[in-house]
Amino acid sequence: MGQVRQRVLRRLRIATAVFVALTVAGEAHAQTTDSTDTTPPSGGHSAADTASNRSGERSLKWYSMFTNIPRDWVRFGQVTFRSKNIPSFVGMTLLTGALVATDDETWKMSQRWYGSSNVVASFSDQFEYVGDGKPQFALSAAFALYGFAKGDQRALRTASEIVEAILSCGIVIQVLKHATGRESPFVSTVPGGRWDLLPNQIEYHKHVPRYDAYPSGHIATTLATVTVVAENYPEWKWVRPVGYAIAAGVAIGMGNTGIHWYSDYPLGLAIGYMFGMLAAHPEGLPAEQEESAQQVTVGPAVSPYGVGVGVTILLNLHQPCAQ
Repeated sequence: MGQVRQRVLRRLRIATAVFVALTVAGEAHAQTTDSTDTTPPSGGHSAADTASNRSGERSLKWYSMFTNIPRDWVRFGQVTFRSKNIPSFVGMTLLTGALVATDDETWKMSQRWYGSSNVVASFSDQFEYVGDGKPQFALSAAFALYGFAKGDQRALRTASEIVEAILSCGIVIQVLKHATGRESPFVSTVPGGRWDLLPNQIEYHKHVPRYDAYPSGHIATTLATVTVVAENYPEWKWVRPVGYAIAAGVAIGMGNTGIHWYSDYPLGLAIGYMFGMLAAHPEGLPAEQEESAQQVTVGPAVSPYGVGVGVTILLNLHQPCAQ
């Protein structure tokens, strides 16, 4: 098992290095484009200019990633708990309930799929670790190193905001886990896992997998990181599709290895996306973004080839306003 973990971690380091290389290449391309074409179309502001105005003009403090967290929690409550979001809450509740009703069956299918294919098992084992925070913090460190080396304030701010988003959403996720006490699939004692609301916290820490399934922190940190990078680099059109594909891989991997039920994902996705947006927009969310912030859905996808997960994130198409 130790050798498998080492092999997985080596592959993750390679994947992180590739992502960082793409990041640096994208930044170089953006700088080249900016230097050769300084006139925005139709006299407006380009996405890169807007991101620079939003992220580069504000002074950056090394401790902002920590001191901004309480403010993010307050803003999360202000933006989330509004009467106009009631349909979103109802929709997420119905979706989660529907997934809970099918969790035991999808878990059995995932087990069979995982056990019948070495390729699926390898894929699942690798993606299980992608959302545990280490790759995300490594990506933050890569942005920070690049920012210090190049004097790039946008890269430094992205590094800070990744950490901020992971910590702020991670703490909320942990509170919910400690309150709901749901069994993970691989240790479940009843179909769909036992729920132990407000469990004994000593028992929780002695037997964590018996209580920490809901909601998924892996999927929340993954989506929070993707959101921060995409919001800071809107000219990099590949970040969202690649990031969402990685998030889907994380969801499938954890479903196949029995870490999570599919019903653990909707709330985790919504929390991760929301805190990613809050970290990337300390000056305030545009109205369009506030309205679309919780339009995140996830559900099981079953095909002749096995079981997977479908993720849908509805976004309002808007042009950011220069700050």
